[in-house]
Amino acid sequence: MPSVAVKLYGVYFKLLTRHRLRIRLNSSSDELKLNSFGITSRPNEEQIAASNPSFVDCVATKDLHIDPFSSLSLRVFLPNSCLCNPNPESRNMVSSTSIDDSNDHLTGEDSEVYGGYLPAIKMDNRQFRKLPVVLQFHGGGFVSGSNDSVANDLFCRRIAKLCDVIVIAVGYRLAPESKYPAAFEDGLKVLNWLAKQANLAECGKSSRRLINHHQQHIFDSFGAALAEPWLAAHADPSRCVLLGVSCGANIAEYVVRKAVEAGKLLDPVKVVAQVLMYPFFMGSVPTHSETKLANSYFYDKSTCMLAWKLFLPEEEFDLDHPAANPLNRGRETPFKYMPPTLTVVAEHDWMRDRAIAYSEELRKFNIDAPVLEYKDAVHEFATLDILLKTPQALACAEDIAIWVKKYISLRGHEFSY
Repeated sequence: MPSVAVKLYGVYFKLLTRHRLRIRLNSSSDELKLNSFGITSRPNEEQIAASNPSFVDCVATKDLHIDPFSSLSLRVFLPNSCLCNPNPESRNMVSSTSIDDSNDHLTGEDSEVYGGYLPAIKMDNRQFRKLPVVLQFHGGGFVSGSNDSVANDLFCRRIAKLCDVIVIAVGYRLAPESKYPAAFEDGLKVLNWLAKQANLAECGKSSRRLINHHQQHIFDSFGAALAEPWLAAHADPSRCVLLGVSCGANIAEYVVRKAVEAGKLLDPVKVVAQVLMYPFFMGSVPTHSETKLANSYFYDKSTCMLAWKLFLPEEEFDLDHPAANPLNRGRETPFKYMPPTLTVVAEHDWMRDRAIAYSEELRKFNIDAPVLEYKDAVHEFATLDILLKTPQALACAEDIAIWVKKYISLRGHEFSY
């Protein structure tokens, strides 16, 4: 069974969440100020962690606003391993041409500020590393949570270090200010943005090879200068993993389906795997766990129903809606085309059985789709570790890293890159 502290906090969290959801459900449209711009966080409900370009705890972060027409935002988590020389004979921390001359030489100290840089004209692969990219979608029942919350910041830092990847946490628009399909569209927009960034970086790299310094501004006007420097220097979008937490898993699963449908149109981005952590799946026919654990900790059935009513438009409310039930027979993308999928479930989570059923459907088509179930764990146990402090949280992150590295390594081995 969960510890007494987890139980007490779970009851408090559930009551507080249910109270807030009912207030929003009873609020008028004028009070909510519904608009397409939307909001991505509720600072009055949770503590926000500021971004920091220093390598604090070995990870530097920066925030990006990528859509002028909405509040869609990103937080990039860059591990300092991106500057390590992969050559075992030389492990010096060396950077290429720096945007900020004061940062030309990085010492590797945690307090060092990393301003980011663009690849030099003659790149030396021994000076920096290209890292895989993980797109992360936070939880919160589509109505709360944020990519820059203290809890999500801690989780993404942990994943960035353990998996040795660049994590891009997506701040999608929240309901009820922005109802379905806003959050799903935001997820797909980020994937397309990542593809654009990769092409802009390649454009800038090619132009620097062909022209001299005095002509650079001409080519920059075509967009090469718009490339995000951290990603241009270090990101390898051909090794992209989508990681979704709770309702974020629903978004990740949708984005993966759209990526499968797009195929080579997303080049050079390639989604090689997805990780679904206690997905927010539902359906009209209850499963065994949905009956037995209807009053489970943190998110019980009644709380989830309120969240879905806030997220789905009133005329579309249906527990078998494609956003809620990916096992629906009306599914557009067949399971056989889905990438390898790791599913994480908790023993005391009422949504666990439906997540397991999703994994079983994938395995019918010989897709690598293991399920990791954690005993004495509750919904969000791994991503609320800053509050719960459970031993399963770190174990879960380490297990995810072991599995993910099979698909992001360059030579088929988790330690090869």
